[in-house]
Amino acid sequence: MLDPWIAPSILSADFAKLGDEVRAVLEAGADLIHFDVMDNHYVPNLTIGPLVCEALRKAGIKAPIDVHLMVKPVDRIVPDFAKAGATWISFHPEATGHVDRTIGLIRESGCRPGLVLNPATPLNWLDHVLDKLDLVLLMSVNPGFGGQSFIPSVLPKIEAVRERILRSGRDVRLEVDGGIKTDNIGRIAAAGADTFVAGSAVFGSQDYRGTIAAMREQVAKARSADSAAIDYQGT
Repeated sequence: MLDPWIAPSILSADFAKLGDEVRAVLEAGADLIHFDVMDNHYVPNLTIGPLVCEALRKAGIKAPIDVHLMVKPVDRIVPDFAKAGATWISFHPEATGHVDRTIGLIRESGCRPGLVLNPATPLNWLDHVLDKLDLVLLMSVNPGFGGQSFIPSVLPKIEAVRERILRSGRDVRLEVDGGIKTDNIGRIAAAGADTFVAGSAVFGSQDYRGTIAAMREQVAKARSADSAAIDYQGT
């Protein structure tokens, strides 16, 4: 399995000092920065656009930027985020008329494509495009607002996607977004996730470094337990 990544979502950051906030979480051990892009159309909220991504790049932020598009339509804005410095761009299949075309557009624009599945979105979208993706993002809340509680019924869905990725033989990241805290990240890791979006859990804490370290500790424990269980079953 790929190395675990912690991805703080700037949706929960203090936008009056966004550059400082992003630098602070990266210095505290975050692996990449997560952008929640909402359009007040596909989801009932309005957040940020490519100019914010570009501003962070101009301010010297070099870490990967993970853009989650909750917009409809998708294709119009993909080149803008690519030009602004996005590393990964993920979108919802319901928000585009041609999923395969949008994946191709993201890659042609120089970014790594991901597909986002809401809690009630079926996995059969992956039957046709997993071989073209670099990331699958599972929402563990219904998109549109930060600070929601994790939906436990997503755990078996994470397990099912992990099985599909293993069968594919490809290094596809499995990201989970929504309600991730230090007290549940271990269960999410045990189910098969390797990339963890955490907004309020990180930016709402008084100690970014301590919170990220605690998350990594729980992920490491979950992975160690999984490895021990596999070894036991093999004996």
